[in-house]
Amino acid sequence: MFHGHDARPAPARPAQQGGVPGAGPRVVIAEDSVLLRSGMARLLEDAGVEVLAEVGDADALMGAIAAHPEVDLCLVDIRMPPTYSEEGIRAGIRIREEHPEVAVLLLSQHVVGRYAAELFGGRDMSRVGYLLKDRVADIDEFLTVLRRVAGGGAAIDPEVVSQLLSGHRGSALDRLTPRETEVLEVMAQGLNNAGIASRLTVTERAVEKHIRSIFTKLDLGQDDHDHRRVQAVLHYLRDHDRD
Repeated sequence: MFHGHDARPAPARPAQQGGVPGAGPRVVIAEDSVLLRSGMARLLEDAGVEVLAEVGDADALMGAIAAHPEVDLCLVDIRMPPTYSEEGIRAGIRIREEHPEVAVLLLSQHVVGRYAAELFGGRDMSRVGYLLKDRVADIDEFLTVLRRVAGGGAAIDPEVVSQLLSGHRGSALDRLTPRETEVLEVMAQGLNNAGIASRLTVTERAVEKHIRSIFTKLDLGQDDHDHRRVQAVLHYLRDHDRD
């Protein structure tokens, strides 16, 4: 299950919500597969999400954003023409830099830690998500994530978190206790302290203690709390890329 991050988003227009056509988030879909692109558009429209444009490459995506300044969220496939390598992630990063009010939900066939680290890089973790394509099959869960990200939250696919944590070797993360690792994993899924406490069946005070310990062991300094939460998550995302 996905949970929203309690980030403090930069000023942005709120996404429209609701269950009727025109009342949901306004979305641009960027996916090179015509069949998948059309299928996602149909699913979203049936759920009351307004699909403003459907495009097949990164250049067309940027053009669609320019043509539809009212867009709330871009649903972006990582691998698109012409090289089918990193066009999607590059477009996502560019959108976050040039259009910070527009949310980005990245779709990937496989877990690639570097992509997640780059997308979630920097201080602001609002309006961004990384989802495996398999999740699209569960339309209710998919819509929950899409609306959360469009509304200013963040989401990382639990499978991404699980694989990244299981893949690290010989890093600062080895200093963490098993419970601290659990807290970091749930933190990466976007839960605030109350949500972490509920998920792990512990008190919020215990969660706060574990988080302070995580910050110390990862040598995150004395920066503000929200920034250190982001950096803690990025630690294991980046660490995985060195394996």
